[in-house]
Amino acid sequence: ANLFFQLINQLYGQTSIIITSNKGPEEWGDILGDPAITTAILDRLIHKSEVIHLTGDSYRLKHRQTIFGNN
Repeated sequence: ANLFFQLINQLYGQTSIIITSNKGPEEWGDILGDPAITTAILDRLIHKSEVIHLTGDSYRLKHRQTIFGNN
């Protein structure tokens, strides 16, 4: 969490950042293990941002091919 915060903090206000996740912001605290740092990360990421929330079946999973054939 600390290293991720340092990265986001260095990039904040200097460049564009694109992050994709299959977890919502409310779950990031559990994933990163530190709710306070997670809040600081999300503050920087969401400030002046456009959040795009996609729903529905995964196109990638729907059309994937595996070593076992089409799934």
